[in-house]
Amino acid sequence: MDLSNPTRLIEQIARIQRMERGKLSVMREGPQGTHYKLQVWENGKNASRHISSEQAPAVQEAIDGYHRFQELTDQYAQQVIDRTRSELAATSKKKVYRSRRTSSWPKTRKSKG
Repeated sequence: MDLSNPTRLIEQIARIQRMERGKLSVMREGPQGTHYKLQVWENGKNASRHISSEQAPAVQEAIDGYHRFQELTDQYAQQVIDRTRSELAATSKKKVYRSRRTSSWPKTRKSKG
């Protein structure tokens, strides 16, 4: 898939239907099944939520969706930055330095006195 076109990146971003921040971890495994927790940094604090074993696959899919969103937006930003830099470089005026003309005559020193 060609993602070099910013429009294609935006289309890919729009296809992401579910997102969740954080990390899904196994809290414990018991006779009723595996217990999960979702840890996420929100409002300057680490928050933790219990996730049922039935919800865990959907939550992991949402976390993967958020990671994909981040990757695509980083690619999009880099493409726009590259294009901006190219445009600015093409329109900027570069200073042209002229070399000083040198005379074939040797320098004469001023006499003291």
